[in-house]
Amino acid sequence: MSRVLLFTGKGGVGKTTLSAATAATLAAHGRKALVVSTDPAHSLGDALDVRLGAEPSEVDGSAGLYACQIDPRGLVDEAWGDLRGHLRTVLAGAGVDEIDAEELTVLPGVEELLALSEVRRLASSGPWEVVVVDCGPTAETLRLLSLPEAFAGYLERLFPTHRRVVRGLLAGVAGTGTVEKWDATADALSRLAERLDALRSMLTDSSSCSVRLVLTPERVVAAETRRTLTALALQGIRVDSVIANRLVPSPGSARGAAATWLRTRRHEQDAVLAELTGIGEIRMVDHRASEPVGVPALLEVAEQLYGDEDPLPGAAVAESLLEVSGSGRGLDARYSLRIALPLADDTELDLARVGDDLALTVDGRRRLVALPSLLRRCIVTGAEMDSGGVTVGFRPDPALWR
Repeated sequence: MSRVLLFTGKGGVGKTTLSAATAATLAAHGRKALVVSTDPAHSLGDALDVRLGAEPSEVDGSAGLYACQIDPRGLVDEAWGDLRGHLRTVLAGAGVDEIDAEELTVLPGVEELLALSEVRRLASSGPWEVVVVDCGPTAETLRLLSLPEAFAGYLERLFPTHRRVVRGLLAGVAGTGTVEKWDATADALSRLAERLDALRSMLTDSSSCSVRLVLTPERVVAAETRRTLTALALQGIRVDSVIANRLVPSPGSARGAAATWLRTRRHEQDAVLAELTGIGEIRMVDHRASEPVGVPALLEVAEQLYGDEDPLPGAAVAESLLEVSGSGRGLDARYSLRIALPLADDTELDLARVGDDLALTVDGRRRLVALPSLLRRCIVTGAEMDSGGVTVGFRPDPALWR
């Protein structure tokens, strides 16, 4: 499968330009690269100065560079229409009102989900070494990247994996004909579930997929970037780079009103970037006098962005989200679970024990963290938070400890 680089950031920060520039420089250095837009704004063609369709095509005058703009609506009509028809038939046959059946089969986020599935198909079937994805604004991207898991949960609740239970229910309610229709629907759902599992595997595999966050040096944008870093880490998705775009060039020793304005503005931008501590190296790109449009202009942006470095570094070693430590023995033992997450000082955090899982909610985003077997027999004693994550304390539960 091709390496996948997902570019996202707050709307208007220049992620389309930087994703196109990255793909262009990869192709210029001999790597076949496909740049894909899932952003509904579809400005990728404008950045490349070419007309794009839903199928990949080579960009004129740039060997090895391909591009396309995914059409979610077309994917829905093609891939989801038949399955929705099957589901409505089965639900109606089981006694569900026609209107209710229609509502139950309108799954939220299906367009975005199919767009992401199309990215995976292109990455697994095309001749490209790298697939660069121009995603929508941050909020939409976070929702998009959480869809495979949420969508799978929705289907599981609507149509459980244990087909025999549902089959028996339908047989008693609607007869053999409905059961046969259910079998066809269940097969289609199984294929969809396999695609969802493959999507989740791709997104959380740090050796094949990573995110590059684009920001402009403004306090509101920087604050959103911090929250995005935390949200992606919570989902197990790796961020391999943060890019600060549109930095005002330093006027040096020049004088005059314009130079004073530039110096003041750059000082403010530097102050914002200085506050983004603990998130690793930040790449810088200057604000340009003219908009970079077309491959030659994009290559100039990429030269400043990457310099002599490889835009596609080696595959990362997967980092563990959880780390367990402890001391003592038996009922006197004390354990701690470290959950690695980049957290800001104003992060709102909530923890709850849910069976064998720990429900972790960060700034309104929730994830169930499966507890290691040792800690499932323990009681939570407290938690502490710092900029690098959360440490949860445990002690053995006398009722369960053996």
